[in-house]
Amino acid sequence: MGERTQQSVVSNQQTAVRSQESGVRRKNTEERKPKATRDEYGEALLELGKKRSDIVALDADLSCSTKTDKFAKAFPERFFNMGIAEQDMIGTAAGLALTGKIPFASTFAVFETGRAWDQIRLTVCYSNTNVKLVATHGGITVGEDGASHQALEDIALMRVLPNMTVIVPADAAETASVINTIVDYKGPVYVRLGRAKVPYVVPDDYRFRIGKALAFHIGKDVNIVAAGIMVAPAKKAAEMLMKEGIDAGVINMSTIKPLDGETLLTAAGNSKLIITAEEHSVIGGLGGAVSEFLSENYPVAVKRIGIQDTFGCSGTSDELLKFHGLTAEDIVKTVKKAMK
Repeated sequence: MGERTQQSVVSNQQTAVRSQESGVRRKNTEERKPKATRDEYGEALLELGKKRSDIVALDADLSCSTKTDKFAKAFPERFFNMGIAEQDMIGTAAGLALTGKIPFASTFAVFETGRAWDQIRLTVCYSNTNVKLVATHGGITVGEDGASHQALEDIALMRVLPNMTVIVPADAAETASVINTIVDYKGPVYVRLGRAKVPYVVPDDYRFRIGKALAFHIGKDVNIVAAGIMVAPAKKAAEMLMKEGIDAGVINMSTIKPLDGETLLTAAGNSKLIITAEEHSVIGGLGGAVSEFLSENYPVAVKRIGIQDTFGCSGTSDELLKFHGLTAEDIVKTVKKAMK
């Protein structure tokens, strides 16, 4: 791509992103107490079940934790507790999808993507069945349960599979919008949710769209591309940087596959420095996806914030976020170091 063509593309994309920004800023986010995305999932699934009889839910003996128990109590004839048999759950979900049902299959992220990966690969993705995999307890904020229960590689496992869409909502409001969107999408979807309560970050009038990022602001010095619980600290870090005269943008890349390349190109064309922030290994997750795309389409400096090729450990959510360098202060330090 020639220099003039690049400038033209970036100019057009800037206009598109500015239009998006003006839309999401019409209404400020109401002050609400932090809420776990898994809690919102349970409520959203219940409401969908009231409206549509073709929705079924499956769980691997963890419905109280994944919050599918709400659906189970309301619609026991449409709920299937498969026990501690994740492979069977995925196979059964694929079978139900082939009969015209819309199955939501849930368990902890580490079990859903790890124990049942072969079944997901063949019966869901290879067969392109209409299965919605909604996993909770992703990342290190599972907390005291420790490394055995902390999924740090699930996004990498899912995004490598053909036909799979991968989504990581930033807060409860986006989670509700995601669940109400994927029910009408035909094809496999993996949604990663968390255990811990997280603050609301998306505007009240925000509507999730598959493959479209939410640009809060496109910065001239640096742009922070974040997903999931890292969107909130990314916004806080941007505010801290702004006070020091550094124009920092924040992009909520909730759809990790398919990636919003248009918004990424705009951010790269404006700032020449991209920071990715995720509660996942820096290998194969959001940071990997962003680096792959930009290296082929618009090479700029990329610094990845996430879990550094290690397993997790036991501790509270806040302790683990600090230990692994996933706080707003850590983002600020990374930006300053990279800019030097």
